[in-house]
Amino acid sequence: MDDVYIWIQSYVLFETASGYALFERIQSEEIAQDSESVQKAILDLPKFGRYVKLKSFAPFKSAAHALENIMDVTEGVLNDHLKFFLETNLSKGGSKNSVTLGVGEKGLASQIKAALGYNCVSDEGVAEIIRGLRLHAEKLLGALREGDFFRAQLGLGHSYSRAKVKFNVNRSDNMIIQAINLLDQLDKDCNTFAMRVREWYSWHFPELVKVVNDNLLYARCVKYIKNKSSLSEASIPDLENILDQDATRARQVVQAAQSSMGTDISQVDLDHIESFTDRVISLTEYRRRLSEYLVSKMHQVAPNLSALIGETVGARLISHAGSLTNLAKYPASTVQILGAEKALFRALKARGNTPKYGLIYHSTFIGRAATRNKGRIARVLANKCSIASRIDCFLDRPTARFGELLREQLEERLRFYEDGTAPRKNAEVMLAAVRDVATTAGDTSAPKKRKAAAADGDAAAASGKKTKKSKKAAADEGDADDNTGAAPAAPPKAEKKSKKKGAEAEAAVEPASDAPAGKAGKKKKSAAK
Repeated sequence: MDDVYIWIQSYVLFETASGYALFERIQSEEIAQDSESVQKAILDLPKFGRYVKLKSFAPFKSAAHALENIMDVTEGVLNDHLKFFLETNLSKGGSKNSVTLGVGEKGLASQIKAALGYNCVSDEGVAEIIRGLRLHAEKLLGALREGDFFRAQLGLGHSYSRAKVKFNVNRSDNMIIQAINLLDQLDKDCNTFAMRVREWYSWHFPELVKVVNDNLLYARCVKYIKNKSSLSEASIPDLENILDQDATRARQVVQAAQSSMGTDISQVDLDHIESFTDRVISLTEYRRRLSEYLVSKMHQVAPNLSALIGETVGARLISHAGSLTNLAKYPASTVQILGAEKALFRALKARGNTPKYGLIYHSTFIGRAATRNKGRIARVLANKCSIASRIDCFLDRPTARFGELLREQLEERLRFYEDGTAPRKNAEVMLAAVRDVATTAGDTSAPKKRKAAAADGDAAAASGKKTKKSKKAAADEGDADDNTGAAPAAPPKAEKKSKKKGAEAEAAVEPASDAPAGKAGKKKKSAAK
């Protein structure tokens, strides 16, 4: 091992959870760092300690200070603390070109080189040295006690993870994903529990199932009726309130209870049925509130996608893609079959027909289209969904105007498939949407600029001098006049050509008109003679 030397940079910057450490290179020979002997030397502390020496160590002031610095390091930002540390400890006697600094983060290395002028290197050799420093950091940093380095790493790791989750750009998408998944699960649970209530209570009152079909109304009726023998004509008003003021069904329930063929059950059984019915009712009502929450959340996060395809289908697309950003990155062909991956790969394996649609099948447009046009409208709908998701993802001011116009364009496409009426083009629809958004936004800065320009123009007219603002205002007025529908002025060459053609036409007409006049004059003269 005495013939093997480790090649490192003059200085190596090592970022730890406790602070910044600057190590100096002792040996100056260079060899390949990939050899087996060098790898073993890095793992051995006595051998590795011969070639690196701790020059300086700057601990962080607090946990918040450590988190701030580690966030800057990961983002490649040179903050004031690190800048002061490097300027203080790197050699000042010679030129900066003679100092070479090894940095693990390439973005931070470029910032240090641009700000301080040191030669920064981030290659495999630096990575190997930092690997050895990380392995033996607790012993190389003599200022730390045993266990301090591990505790600092653990605390900073938790803080860094919390900061990343807190500033996650997809946190609103996560709420939508969780809400739609819970909504689907509640649909299954509510249907299962409602069927259990029907089967359980049908032993006592089987005729109620035929009169009341809705699960929630059935559960409320079971909670109110309890024992069917307690129903009478006086119960009809209360049943009307439960059945949405339907007097006919309320009377049918009372009549069915009087002639029911169900068996009698004990009060204990009724108590258990009532308790389970309360759970079903509360779960169904929570499902309704969750649906309202999902609608409001979709209007905030993806208003255009909601206006185009609906809140539920749009939320399922976002959930299946993972986030709105991922959905915006997908091409329209992927959005079209999103949710039908199994059918797609099965068709590719069997060399059969691939699916035409996935989750977008639940949209009303595909249901309204004819059978032969379902694939065509699915392609158009996937294209519009891709456009709407990208607008929602990257638009600064959320608005649903783009989605509304895209929906109108899809309606026009359906009419085109039915009667051949040509729909508008994408460029026209997008231009109209941009104009509507600009009009709705109501830019208040434009009127102020116009008033200022008009005031400057009046002052310049009074003094007989035109300022730049008055010229600009005049130009704006001229452009406005042109946009109102006035025909634009013809260019000079066009005017000359038009005048020349007009003169030639007049010259061609005049001889033709003069010839008959001349003949007539000669005839008159001869007649006079």
